Amino acid sequence: MWNNSSEHNTTSVAGSTAVIQQALGLTLAVMLGLVIFSLGCSVEVNKIWLNLKRPWGILVGLVCQFGMMPLTSYLLALGFSVSPVQAIAIIVVGSCPGGTISNIITYWLDGDMDLSITLTSVSTLLGLGTMPLSLYLYSRTWVQAGRMQIPYLNIGLACISLIVPVTCGVLVNYKWPKVARIFLKVGSIVGGLVMLGVGIASILLYDGLWNTETSILVIGSVFPMIGYFAGFIISVIVRQPWNRCRTIAMETGAQNMQICGTVLQLFFPPHQLSQVITLPLMYSCFQLLTGLLLIIAYQIYKRTPCKNYFMTSEEKGQSEDNSPKGEINSAFESDSSCKSHRDAEQPHVSVTDF
Repeated sequence: MWNNSSEHNTTSVAGSTAVIQQALGLTLAVMLGLVIFSLGCSVEVNKIWLNLKRPWGILVGLVCQFGMMPLTSYLLALGFSVSPVQAIAIIVVGSCPGGTISNIITYWLDGDMDLSITLTSVSTLLGLGTMPLSLYLYSRTWVQAGRMQIPYLNIGLACISLIVPVTCGVLVNYKWPKVARIFLKVGSIVGGLVMLGVGIASILLYDGLWNTETSILVIGSVFPMIGYFAGFIISVIVRQPWNRCRTIAMETGAQNMQICGTVLQLFFPPHQLSQVITLPLMYSCFQLLTGLLLIIAYQIYKRTPCKNYFMTSEEKGQSEDNSPKGEINSAFESDSSCKSHRDAEQPHVSVTDF
């Protein structure tokens, strides 16, 4: 009788946790939609079109996203000598397109919001083809070809969930720019709180997150940092403006973990899924934690005497004027003006414009 009661209590607790997780997921989806809408209020159509006409920044971001990240995941899997099941999970994480959390981090790092949202949209669309290609190229070390299932429907829904609120935000900014600034201020604050809340909830709800192998723990913690810093360094090497370097770095390191989780569920049977599901959870936690630390460090840095080193000339002038971020976003510079600012600040090898 005691055993039956104990089993009943255990089942009740598990059911309650599942309900809490579902409620959290639904609440998070709605809040993220509102946040992406508010960030869309900072986007101007002509500047997105400028990014598409001269796609140097987009191409650099896509090379980092779909070239460097899958290769890094493959090298991490080889270097840590993980099991085949874990290796495939690592490659799935590295092959995913960028996540919307990168847009929130980019805003607080005074990045180029037009480039950020354009990159997230383009990478999600291209993920329909690049994910199968990356998985085919890098997973053959551990599994046979032809066993990979890609959730095209989920990727398409991810595109819609990003494009629809962004489009609404762009329309609001076009028709009512003053109202858009209010949405932008509120949404940026809510976005920061969402990041913090998701990180705390992940730790509290997934109590088995830390009960995993040391190699998976290390990979889940360092992989997002590798993406952030490698994306920034590559952008600096090809002489992108500082605000674009910060943007490309965030787009590189922040992966879409919803798509990753769906791919893993389709790829692995239930008895193997339990061995790998902690990896995307850990990656998600550490990409949020690293993003928060970068935001805090950058906001402190902006208040130091050497704050002008990683800013364009226009950003320096706006910083001196103490312009509110919600009213004048310093990231919105055209390619030509950014290039001229960068030329004035330091000599560099020119790159042919597209």
